[in-house]
Amino acid sequence: MTPSSRIQAAIELLDEVLSTDRPADGVMSAYFRARRFFGAKDRRAVSDQVWRVLRHRARLSFALGSKAPSARMLVMGNLVRGENKSVDSVAGLFSGAKHGPRPLSSDEKYLLDVLTKETGAEAPRAAALECPDWLLEKFDAAFGDDADKEIAALGEEAALDLRVNVLKSTRDDVLSFLKREGLDAQPTPLSPLGVRLPARIALGAHEGFKSGLFEVQDEASQICAQLVNAKPGDAVIDLCAGAGGKTLAIAAAMNNKGRIVACDVSVGRLERSKLRLRRAGIHNATLRILEDGDKWLKRQAGSFDRVLVDAPCSGTGAWRRNPDARWHITPADLANLTATQNELLDRAAPLAKPGGRLIYATCSLLPEENTARVEAFLGRNDKFRAVPVAEVWAEISDSPCPAAGPFLTLSPARNGTDGFFVAILERVP
Repeated sequence: MTPSSRIQAAIELLDEVLSTDRPADGVMSAYFRARRFFGAKDRRAVSDQVWRVLRHRARLSFALGSKAPSARMLVMGNLVRGENKSVDSVAGLFSGAKHGPRPLSSDEKYLLDVLTKETGAEAPRAAALECPDWLLEKFDAAFGDDADKEIAALGEEAALDLRVNVLKSTRDDVLSFLKREGLDAQPTPLSPLGVRLPARIALGAHEGFKSGLFEVQDEASQICAQLVNAKPGDAVIDLCAGAGGKTLAIAAAMNNKGRIVACDVSVGRLERSKLRLRRAGIHNATLRILEDGDKWLKRQAGSFDRVLVDAPCSGTGAWRRNPDARWHITPADLANLTATQNELLDRAAPLAKPGGRLIYATCSLLPEENTARVEAFLGRNDKFRAVPVAEVWAEISDSPCPAAGPFLTLSPARNGTDGFFVAILERVP
């Protein structure tokens, strides 16, 4: 593909992303699957262009003087503001060549010329931080004077974190394996099983990935699974397992001994976990679809040593990976999510044995979804107590615990991870 045709593809793809509420990564995957003729370098160039626009969408919109600029305008604006290209360079890409975008109009040239010569008025805080206005006050409540720094960190591209599968390898061996390939692989600072790569690589065909030596998993998510602190022989239920990332980590920690039940309401998500379980060599996990009024779940009361509720949430802690998600969440969505989180905690509580633990987690940084939900649960359920996270941390890591209070909150600015919250609640015998 020519540089011009790549720009046209980026405009088309961005237009599809902006016209739907579906996650951008899913839209991109479908777009490229329908265009097998795109080479690997072309896919990378087009997707990088789109991700750059999505990460700076609010600032570009402000600079362009439009609340809802078209995909074409956003790509043009990014070429000038994000990539420092001259108007002549952009005009060369928008030349009307075959498979390329149509030529710039006189108005478009004028607008780009203005963008190259002046910064204009200072963008309002919400646009500068790429954060919806109504969420700013919630970040202020969560982080105080550090709110702007935390929100800004959520706009940066995340590194690629891998979790070593202890059933098949060690972190030292995986680090050596990747470094022999010329990759700048480093141990993660908090997770004893994590390996960090500074940039994305194509893992689908990678021998280490195909043989189950490691899985892609952010360091914060790895730590959540480790704080479950499941032992060989335990009975564990992952109530919102999704595609099984934490199930894999917990099963490996159990050394394939005992049982872990991975549950979800989505058949598709659980189906995707089957391949991952086989690849990892996991034998002690079973999958179960949950339905409303599930009698099986009620019969499991008091059966589990560990109950993990990785609850559906706003995903504010994962904006580094899903920058478009910030524009899809609404106050009504948040209200519905907190109600669902309350319901899940109440459904999960009876499953824990006396002395067993209920672990509540979200990839959110909003207090409404985290401490407020746990405190409300403890207020209506005197059979549980909060276990200070530092007590469990001492059992899983030699490093200092990054939490000062009873619960764990990880964030990109403080910890270099996705935003994540974990509370450990023990059923009183």
